[in-house]
Amino acid sequence: MKVKDIYLEFSRLGEYLQSLGLFLARLAVAYGFYEPAMMKWAGINSVAEWFGSMGIPFPLLNAYLAASTETLGVVLLTLGFMTRLISIPLIIVMIVAIVTVHLPNGFSAGDNGFEIPLYYMLFLLIFVSHGAGKFSLDRLIFGKRN
Repeated sequence: MKVKDIYLEFSRLGEYLQSLGLFLARLAVAYGFYEPAMMKWAGINSVAEWFGSMGIPFPLLNAYLAASTETLGVVLLTLGFMTRLISIPLIIVMIVAIVTVHLPNGFSAGDNGFEIPLYYMLFLLIFVSHGAGKFSLDRLIFGKRN
């Protein structure tokens, strides 16, 4: 066998892992949004005050929007339902988090930099472009072309 043939066969076999990878990535990202969402709901007025101190307009409304988006994201990503759609507002939440909180701290996650929100945003872009995979309600309800 030639190197090209070996590589092509390896690639073909690797396609079987795509849906498993998407499923595990969805669960990991959903888990990552869970605690911040619950913390926002537990102290929504404090979050609104914090948002206001950073100059975010309509801080109470935006606190509710961020908490709701993250909570809905946890549920929908876990189920793999409307995955492409929910990924878009979650990307917006990550952009806002990077710009308002993490960017001044640099890249490193250890310094509260934008590393982790950037990784979440990249995963969410993968969900927008590839969908939820076979192990999802999207596949069950909408079929292959979801």
